[in-house]
Amino acid sequence: MQRAKSAGHQITEGVIWKQLLAFFFPILLGTFFQQLYNTVDMVIVGRYVGKQALASVGGSSGQTVNLVVGFFTGLSAGAGVIVARYYGANDEKNLNDALHTAYAFSIVGGIAATVLGIWLAPVMLRLMNTPEELMAGSTLYLRIYFASIVFVFIYNIGSGILRSLGDSKRPLYYLIACCLLNIVLDLLMVVVLKLGVGGVAIATALSQVFSAFLVTRALMNSDDIYRLEIKGISFRGNSLKSQLFIGLPGGVQSVMYSLSNIIIQTAINAFGTDATAAWAAEGKLDAVFWMINGAFGISITTFVGQNYGAHRFDRMKKGVWICLGMHQLFSLGISVLLLTFRAPLFGIFTRDADVIRIGTEVMGVIAPCYFVFSFVEIFSGALRAVGDVILPMLLTMFGVCLFRIAWIFAVVPLRPSMHTIVLNYPISWGCTAALFIIYYLRRTRGWGKPDGSLNVP
Repeated sequence: MQRAKSAGHQITEGVIWKQLLAFFFPILLGTFFQQLYNTVDMVIVGRYVGKQALASVGGSSGQTVNLVVGFFTGLSAGAGVIVARYYGANDEKNLNDALHTAYAFSIVGGIAATVLGIWLAPVMLRLMNTPEELMAGSTLYLRIYFASIVFVFIYNIGSGILRSLGDSKRPLYYLIACCLLNIVLDLLMVVVLKLGVGGVAIATALSQVFSAFLVTRALMNSDDIYRLEIKGISFRGNSLKSQLFIGLPGGVQSVMYSLSNIIIQTAINAFGTDATAAWAAEGKLDAVFWMINGAFGISITTFVGQNYGAHRFDRMKKGVWICLGMHQLFSLGISVLLLTFRAPLFGIFTRDADVIRIGTEVMGVIAPCYFVFSFVEIFSGALRAVGDVILPMLLTMFGVCLFRIAWIFAVVPLRPSMHTIVLNYPISWGCTAALFIIYYLRRTRGWGKPDGSLNVP
């Protein structure tokens, strides 16, 4: 006999905008606390150790972490889509197969990332033209981080599965608890024990172990139609194939994003420690937008995935446009806030006047254009939820990633400056958004037809 599905996690009925917001806000707050992990690290080392420590934690090492974690997160998105579909269809067997396969994948992937990350950390940093005075601190931070990355993968896959099931609150609660723990440990390691960059890395690692434990316990104690059993963690052939089909393009796309950002980081490193520190701090302020962007992306993918499983195709199409409108409003609001208070915000990270000056100039180029990227995030998330992943991946790779690389090698040498480097962001967003608008409108003509057909590959 099947267990009853929790009514509180269903998003296939009810007022669309209310359900999207109710799902969105816990994800947004959860993403905020997730970002706060590394931001607290940077604030503490920047204020108590110095700008070299700030650049070591948030510069080349941060880009390297984003490359590895981003690839796995993109891959694991396939698990979230499959889980949302089976949950919407009330298919208990396939839902649990997907859950256990995803956990097996996170464990194996985490172990592989640990070995490769510890071994290749200095190589990756040197390839990024990391300033010599930052090499020791950056290498130490990376190696400690990679030593615990299996727990990062477990938490990401577990919380992603909970969200795909419509439960966005518990991942938030777990992140709040772990972020508070991270702050306490950061202060202990850096201020009291004087361990510097290594101290913040240890604090973050211990907090990630705790977060992985909490989300795993939640899945094991479920009274819904899904339940994680440790002995059942293994690869299930059909489920793994489905997850990789949807997740692999996302993983490749994430790698291309990160590689293009690494190339940009390499170009910025050539301007010295002040530029590297300013870019690292700007990235943490810029993360406010990306938190909102990611939360809306997860929301629309889950919404469309569950309604796809329940064959509510008309509801899917309405939800996409409503979500896009909300994304636009939030993006414009964040742009105004960051532009208005950018100078004091950079002052949180450092007292160095040159770093603050460079950072505020960079923010003035990027922040006004956030709203443009909403088209890319919402349309790609909706298409991913129904299995349309290949062409959206190619659009993103060419419109954003390859454009950025070409910009760095072809345009920046003509007028080398920080302004020229960061100008590629709004231009690449605009090009990619135009491509996605055209593609989405063409691919979704059949969504919501009276005959219930769905025009997807």
